[in-house]
Amino acid sequence: MSRRLRRRRLNPPQLIALVYLLGVAVGAAALHLPGMTRPGVTLSSVELLFTATSATCITGLVVADTGETFTRLGQVVILLLAQVGGLGIITFGTLFALLTGRRVNFSERQQLAQQVNALDVGGVLGLVRIIFLYTFAAQGVGTLLLSARFVPQFGLGEGLYQAAFHAVSAYNNAGFVVLPGGMAPYVQDPLVSGVIALLIVLGGLGFLVQLNVLTHLANPRRNRLMVYSRLTLVTTGALLVLGAAVLLALEWSGALKGLGTGGKLLAAVFQSVTPRSGGFATVDMTALAPGSVFVMIALMFIGANSGSTGGGIKTSTFAILLVSAWNLIRGRTELIAFGRQIVPENVVRAGTITTIYTLLVFTGFFLMLVTNPALGFTPLLFETVSAAATVGLSLDVTHRLNDAGLIVLCALMYLGRIGPVTFALALNLRETSRGVIKYPPERDILVG
Repeated sequence: MSRRLRRRRLNPPQLIALVYLLGVAVGAAALHLPGMTRPGVTLSSVELLFTATSATCITGLVVADTGETFTRLGQVVILLLAQVGGLGIITFGTLFALLTGRRVNFSERQQLAQQVNALDVGGVLGLVRIIFLYTFAAQGVGTLLLSARFVPQFGLGEGLYQAAFHAVSAYNNAGFVVLPGGMAPYVQDPLVSGVIALLIVLGGLGFLVQLNVLTHLANPRRNRLMVYSRLTLVTTGALLVLGAAVLLALEWSGALKGLGTGGKLLAAVFQSVTPRSGGFATVDMTALAPGSVFVMIALMFIGANSGSTGGGIKTSTFAILLVSAWNLIRGRTELIAFGRQIVPENVVRAGTITTIYTLLVFTGFFLMLVTNPALGFTPLLFETVSAAATVGLSLDVTHRLNDAGLIVLCALMYLGRIGPVTFALALNLRETSRGVIKYPPERDILVG
């Protein structure tokens, strides 16, 4: 009997998928409780399920304005779901185990390592402690900075709440907003827009990259900057600069027309940051030119970094594909980045994850066209990529979707959140290389 139970034990990808599914279910059940929505507001079960999925999968797509629809208690539930979903439900479970003194076995350490993208299973528990301390410290500093603007505007209690809510939402790349009027009134506010953008970037970099950078700055000789961190930082910086430059050029006389020069620059930078999985918007997305919409879709598809609170195929995946293409053009047989060789398995994994994400987007987009054909090609494509990459931006169509469309987006948000983690482990080639059968290589296959 015990042997059967061992054989049926869930592997890490299956466990992560199941736990997030249970998290969505618990969140939806909580939002059904009395006192979660404001008097006179009625949301269907599908809409509440959609909200719980969006929060747990840290997306930020909403069927109605969060601040006007949900009570303070409902907003707190949504924020807690985003916090748990951002840091990882299994990560929180391990924290509770540590606090209660329970021993965490090796299997649980493996599962946790996959959740936080740890490189070393043995040191994963210490890493979790650092992650929690760093996360709450970053959110705390963000709250203090935002309080400088919100407390004078809303008063002490409401100002602190607004600051804390949006600091947590931004760091987790959740995209939920409860400010009256949304983020638009702060389009030219360097404090609010700057802090929110910085928190989005920090959350999207991933815990390992942030820790590696901090330890490297503290002692450069002892702690080298990993190639992984360099790829992430260079790719993130390049995408932010390129995205801001293109949006600034395309929208100078368009969506940014009524702003001053400094405001245009700030708004362009913010709109370049937010599609990386942030989900906040300080300008009207429906006012963007078609070229800008395309840029936003591309940035959403690439997303944030591995092991972060963001979605997409990940910047490291995108960087590996670019470096692989560049090396192929130069005639190199080895994949070289920053003077180091990248193992072929990583290239295969990057290509596989990109292929899976592309198929996921294509399938979801087809279903959205079938279920909501009247909403248009571009808005539905934008909505599909936003959900699959767990971004939360919309061309104002989420509230117009029927139940079938909302269910499709729920599936996309769920798969988009767990996809990079579960697929990275499930497609680990080092595990499959243990087989005793070796097949001869075949080189006579044309590609491209």
